[in-house]
Amino acid sequence: MESDKKDNPGQGHGNEEHGGGAGGQSQTTIIVNTREKTVQGKEVTYDQIVALAFETVPSGENIEITVLYRDGLGQNKEGTLAPNGSVRIKKDMIFDVTATDKS
Repeated sequence: MESDKKDNPGQGHGNEEHGGGAGGQSQTTIIVNTREKTVQGKEVTYDQIVALAFETVPSGENIEITVLYRDGLGQNKEGTLAPNGSVRIKKDMIFDVTATDKS
């Protein structure tokens, strides 16, 4: 899998601890729609994953965005991330995000 460097300039891979600037939060590399993305913290929200998946988020009254994940932690190894929801992450956790028109 090829890393899309322009999405995450100057950021590393894996669970790396960084002191100082970002409050010492860890960075974790996850996979969103087959692309590596580096995120801060130990969990991600539905909105964060959708923003990482689309350059321009599809919108409209009939658009429904589904976020599925797999290779997660503990009892949450796989599932659907609901709007306003969040999930704890681990290195190389996979997220598949699709937008469909309900019309």
